[in-house]
Amino acid sequence: MKGYWLIIGTEISDQEAQREYGKLWKPIGEKYNARINPLEVPPALKEARDAHRVTIVEFPSYELATACYDDPAYQEACRFALRASNRELLILKGELA
Repeated sequence: MKGYWLIIGTEISDQEAQREYGKLWKPIGEKYNARINPLEVPPALKEARDAHRVTIVEFPSYELATACYDDPAYQEACRFALRASNRELLILKGELA
């Protein structure tokens, strides 16, 4: 079964940290064969208090999704993501499409 990250975040408050996260994420995403927002129709954000953004990241397997999150390189990149905005990240197992 595929693995997914569901990331729900507030507005970006630190653009520089977000840019750095993006630079660091690119090779990590490639390493784990991740696809960002793989659905044809993006998710609709409803009943969200502070959230303004939803991102889905698809991995070939749940194991790769968890391994990517646990990767020291991702943990370094994650520091920048958490500086850029407040967010929640859930790891899911299943098939969305």
